[in-house]
Amino acid sequence: MSRRINFWSLCALWLMVFALSACGREPVYQSQSYVFGTLVDITIYGEEESRAAELASRIQQDFQRLHQKLHAWDESSELSRINRAIAAGESISIDTEMADIIEQAGVFSAASGGLFNPAIGGLIQQWGFQRDSFSAVDIDRKAIDRLVAANPRMEDIRINRKNDGRILLSSRNTAVRLDLGGYAKGYALDRAAAYLKSEQAKNALINIGGNVMALGRHGERPWHIGIQHPRKSGAIASLDLEDGWAIGTSGDYQRYFELDGVRYCHVLDPRSGYPARHLQSVTVLVPPGNLTGTRSDADSKPIFITEPENRKKMAQQLGLTHYMTIDQAGNISVSAAMQKRLQWKTDVKPNILQTLP
Repeated sequence: MSRRINFWSLCALWLMVFALSACGREPVYQSQSYVFGTLVDITIYGEEESRAAELASRIQQDFQRLHQKLHAWDESSELSRINRAIAAGESISIDTEMADIIEQAGVFSAASGGLFNPAIGGLIQQWGFQRDSFSAVDIDRKAIDRLVAANPRMEDIRINRKNDGRILLSSRNTAVRLDLGGYAKGYALDRAAAYLKSEQAKNALINIGGNVMALGRHGERPWHIGIQHPRKSGAIASLDLEDGWAIGTSGDYQRYFELDGVRYCHVLDPRSGYPARHLQSVTVLVPPGNLTGTRSDADSKPIFITEPENRKKMAQQLGLTHYMTIDQAGNISVSAAMQKRLQWKTDVKPNILQTLP
């Protein structure tokens, strides 16, 4: 099966902003674009249109800059330049932002015990997920085994901040290939939220392909969003997204291909080198705090990858209290804190396997 990114991004977002009535007196401005291989939607409430348009435009420009900087398979991107230097065993000069991103991604990787691993870009490329459309690939087991045996990890990367202001990156493992696809959207959310706050814009909803962050409210009510059903069109549930909260979903239903009746998705288990196959989707809800948007992106991956018996422990390890999983049979496991927030769609009868503490 082949799916073009622009098709599923437009037609099957991981999370959907529910339709909101325009009966209030305050203006609502909405801007859409296509960045990070997905649909980006910025909604600003209560600002005069020209000011809202300028704010949204600045955010979209920053997203485009980040997209180019962090693109894993565009040979002209800064990330590709870094990967070429690592492959050659060379040091490379990087800027402060890139150093901060890579160091923080390493912190997230360590917290997950290495299940979130942006250093496995070679494996992602081997599975055909570093391209703009997806189709079945020949599974080269020997190549996959070699890449796993090389054991590329974020801990292999060394960043040296010199006294003269230069920042040099190197890696003790030439098999490291950085792919920040599981980090960039969340990082962009945090930047957008910080910018809006600096401009005293109090009420906005930023949606990057299903990673969503809320500022303020939509008039007298919270922002209300839906969680995409992993096997049907439309939402399986909805919830109010309060000020400063962010939500994100990892699933097997957008970036994937099928081969001999087996679905292979883009979320890879770095231990085996193969796509994780326990779940259809994981949704995490992250409260206000440090790197809230980034956590909504990065923290769903270890839950998606880890074995069923270890999910609760992994969630605790990551500090997650609000999360929901849907397994391959459609069974739902939901934390008690998350269950309190969910509003199930009227045509959905959830088979809740367990409610976790």
